[in-house]
Amino acid sequence: MLKIKNKIKDLVKKIFLNKRSAGLFIKPVLKMHSLSYALADRLAIELENGIHPKHRIIRYKEWFLNKIEPGWAIIDIGSNTGAMAVLLANKAKFVYAVESKKEFVEEAKVKRCRSNIEYIHADATKFDFAHCKQIDCIILSNVLEHIYDRNSFFKKLINTTDWNDLTQKRFLIRAPLIDRDWIVSYKKELGMDYRCDPSHFIEYTLESLKRELSYTGINIVNYDVKFGEIYACLLAPGKN
Repeated sequence: MLKIKNKIKDLVKKIFLNKRSAGLFIKPVLKMHSLSYALADRLAIELENGIHPKHRIIRYKEWFLNKIEPGWAIIDIGSNTGAMAVLLANKAKFVYAVESKKEFVEEAKVKRCRSNIEYIHADATKFDFAHCKQIDCIILSNVLEHIYDRNSFFKKLINTTDWNDLTQKRFLIRAPLIDRDWIVSYKKELGMDYRCDPSHFIEYTLESLKRELSYTGINIVNYDVKFGEIYACLLAPGKN
């Protein structure tokens, strides 16, 4: 039996593990890699009763919670169903939770209603943040990569938000890194879709993020890299 298995392995190697076969099969295999990742994502959610296991494994919400101060008023852009907004509300004075999907906002209002949270159904790129009370910090967790004109968006947030302290215009962001894995860069080299989500306009390196932020004068105060994502504390300039 062992001899038969070894013969089969040798045959597979001869057929597939050569340059010609590699050229034929690499793209289909990489497409299967992307498909299996997306499928695993959906299966994990089902297995965990509708809650993605990344919440307890990555613990990204806790990173944001540790970066805010008691008494702050916060805007959480891309708040989804309010899971992070309600966590922040335990520490912050007030949270504006802005979400573009109406069904997510409706679910948040039912399941995560708090007296110090205002859920807002709006496209953040079009919403007038001047209507909010004075703000200490704006959170963008996996949001930037979904926005096409990020420079204009940042300028709008910097200049139209009613900041509590004009010298401390704070942003906390989380965004995917393109150099999270060699296979991502390899897919890009081959002209394939390398993004972890098809709705992403960009996935960053640290240098490309710094370069993009420099166009609006925003500085990275400090940052962490976890699970292929960059978490950064930003400080924006005064009104232009």
